[in-house]
Amino acid sequence: MAKGVNRRVVAFGAAALPAVLPITGASAETIRGAVPWREGAAAAPPAVTDLEGYVYFTAAEAAFVAAATGRLIPADELGPGAVEAGVPLFLDRQLAGQYGHARRWYMQGPWAKGEKTQGYQLRMTPAELYRAAIAAIDQVVAQNDPRAAFANLAAADQDRLLGQLEKGQLALPGVDGQAFFQLLLQNTLEGFFSDPIYGGNRDMVGWKLIGFPGARYDNRPFVTRYGEPYPLPPVGISGRPDWQGRG
Repeated sequence: MAKGVNRRVVAFGAAALPAVLPITGASAETIRGAVPWREGAAAAPPAVTDLEGYVYFTAAEAAFVAAATGRLIPADELGPGAVEAGVPLFLDRQLAGQYGHARRWYMQGPWAKGEKTQGYQLRMTPAELYRAAIAAIDQVVAQNDPRAAFANLAAADQDRLLGQLEKGQLALPGVDGQAFFQLLLQNTLEGFFSDPIYGGNRDMVGWKLIGFPGARYDNRPFVTRYGEPYPLPPVGISGRPDWQGRG
């Protein structure tokens, strides 16, 4: 994992999701162990239906994304990581859609260099940035070994390279590596904590990790119950499977 980025920071800092129970001072282990759910019984809605293959990623790109997201949020003693949660599938579907092609963004010039506070300022769409950056990273890796790619590096070497991208210390031909890392990290978090209907957060592993109740329509009885664990399993946007068909 890139230096300065760890699973606990990812889960509790960068996600910035609303939660019913306060997590200040509570450890991840406490929160994870407080909710009385069973594995596979979390009222998970149907995920993206076409799971047979990738829509946007090539095989080489899919291998990179699985390896990189798996280092940003690895599986550990707290639960599954990004790969197990289906984040690569989430990214693939997002990049193949309107977000990936920036269809609702203003993508005309002028192209002055933007400030950090101005958000995404590149000429490339997110899908184009992923494609160009992944190819450039594998090209850099292959300079030392023509048969190598990021996906088949040792975990420590993947962490080192991601750390260089994060700090802007790795020059990539034709693409801003630091901007790519920032987007990859943002999208990985989105996939890990999004509703499962988009392909990520499989079995609601991200929500379970932080005790997030999901799309329950009324949390008022629990708002003032400070410090108490939330007693109900999470629910997705499409509701519980056992609710379907009820009039």
